[in-house]
Amino acid sequence: MKFRFLLWMLGWLMAKASRTNPAFQQQLGDKALVFQLQTLDGKVARHFTVKNQRITSQSGVYPTPAFAIAFKDAGYGFATMQAKNKQLAFMTGIQDKSIQIKGNPALVIWFQGLMKYLKPRKAKKG
Repeated sequence: MKFRFLLWMLGWLMAKASRTNPAFQQQLGDKALVFQLQTLDGKVARHFTVKNQRITSQSGVYPTPAFAIAFKDAGYGFATMQAKNKQLAFMTGIQDKSIQIKGNPALVIWFQGLMKYLKPRKAKKG
């Protein structure tokens, strides 16, 4: 359940950033594709559509995503996406086959680059 909520929240944050953040919009560029985050069994899946510098998301499996990141199970997916060192968690998961990448690996790197725009803003002290 936590993983499903995390994927929904990620979709919401990316949709908002695609409407309000010029730097995020620039990263989307002229891309038109669908990508997916899911569990290996496909029971928990959410696909994200990139089109016209906007991102929308829907739950469920998309038949032909440009790339998909599949986690061995929902608990592992949640833990990996919440890890302090996400890059290390992803690399470890890919090496031990707990995470499988399907499709274009260059787009996975592009997607990871988008994530830096979604970090919460630090409250100003003063």
